[in-house]
Amino acid sequence: MNKHTSGFEHNSAFAEKKVTWLELFYDLLFVAAVSKASHVLLHVESGSIPFEYLSKFILIFVPIWWAWVGQSLFVNRFGQDIFSHRIFLILQLFFVLIMTASLSVDFDQYYVSFLIGYVGLRAMTAIQYLSVQKKEEADRKITARYLGSRFWIGLVISSLSLFFDSWIRYLVLYAGIIIDILLPLIGRQYLVKSPINTHHLLERFSLFTLILLGESVISILAVLQSSYWTWQSVLFAILTFLLIIAMWWQYFDNVEKKVDKTIETAGQTIIYGHLFIYISLCMIAASIQLLFLEQLNYTFMLCFVFGSVLLYFFSTSLVFHKYRHLHQRLGIFHLALLLGLLGVFFTVDLFFLIPNYLIIGEMMLFFVVYAKLTT
Repeated sequence: MNKHTSGFEHNSAFAEKKVTWLELFYDLLFVAAVSKASHVLLHVESGSIPFEYLSKFILIFVPIWWAWVGQSLFVNRFGQDIFSHRIFLILQLFFVLIMTASLSVDFDQYYVSFLIGYVGLRAMTAIQYLSVQKKEEADRKITARYLGSRFWIGLVISSLSLFFDSWIRYLVLYAGIIIDILLPLIGRQYLVKSPINTHHLLERFSLFTLILLGESVISILAVLQSSYWTWQSVLFAILTFLLIIAMWWQYFDNVEKKVDKTIETAGQTIIYGHLFIYISLCMIAASIQLLFLEQLNYTFMLCFVFGSVLLYFFSTSLVFHKYRHLHQRLGIFHLALLLGLLGVFFTVDLFFLIPNYLIIGEMMLFFVVYAKLTT
C-alpha cells in the first residue's frame, strides 16, 4: 500500500512540473537571436533569396535551436528550482548574450565570439549532467552520465575549428554540432528508460513557438508602418492578422486539448520535429514582409510562400500525430483534403497573376480549415 502511494505521489509530482520564471527569462534572451536569424531571409537579390542566405539562415538557426533545446531537456529531466541550478542557468544567460551579439551573415568577423558563446552554453549543460548524475540512481543515473560524457565529443570537435581557416573551419564546427544533435538519437536506448515529462516539454516548445509567432506579428507592424496606407495594404494587414490567429489557434488548441500528455517517451518526435516547425515559422514571417514589399520574382515568391506553409503542415502533423488521442488523429482523408487545398491554390496562382493580398488570404483560408479539422 505504501509503495503504491509513494509511486502515485511521484507520478503526480512529475505531471505537475511547471516552467519556472527563470526559464521564461532564459527564453526572452533567445528572442533577439531568433529575430537576427529570421532577418537573414529578407536579403533579396534579382528577385529571389540567394541560396547563400537560405543556407546561412539554416546555419545560424540550428545552433540557436540546439543550444536552447539542450538546456530545456536537462531542466525537463533533472532540473529543480534550487540555488545551484539557478546559478548554472544564469551563467548560461551570459553565453547566450555573447552568441546572440555574434550572429551575423558575416561569419568570419564574429566567428570566435560566436564559438565562445555556443561552446560555453553547451559545456555548461554537459557539466550539469555530470554534476547531477552523482545524485541520481539506476536508469536516470545512466542517462545523465551518457549525455554528460558524450556531449563533450561534439564540443571538442567544434572547438578544433579554431585551428582551421576558410570553409574547413565551418565544416569542422558544424560536424561537431551535427554529432552533438545525433547523440541523443544514438543513445535512445538509455533515454527511453528515463522518459521526458511530456507536459513540461510541450509547454517549453510551445513558448518558443509563441516567440516565433511574434516574428509574424512584427511583420504586420512593418506593413502598417509603411509610408502610406491603401485599401490593399490595410486588407493585407487584416488578412495577415487573421492568418496568425488561425495558426495560433491550430497549434495551441492541439497542445492544450488534443494531445495525451501522460505518454512517456524520449520525446524525440517533439524535439526534432519542432526544428522544422520553427524553420517554417521563420519562413512564413519572412514571406509576409516579402509578399507586401513585392521584391521577389512572382514564381519564386509562390514557391517560397507555399513551401513554408507545406513544411509547417507536414512538421506539425508529424509532431502531433504520435501524441494525439487515438480517436482524434488525422486520417488519410484529412491529409488529402488539406494537401489538395494547397495544391489548388498553388496551381491557380501559378497560371494567373494573383495580387499579394489574395495570396495571403489563401494562406489564411488554409490555416482556418487546418485549425477547424484538427481542433
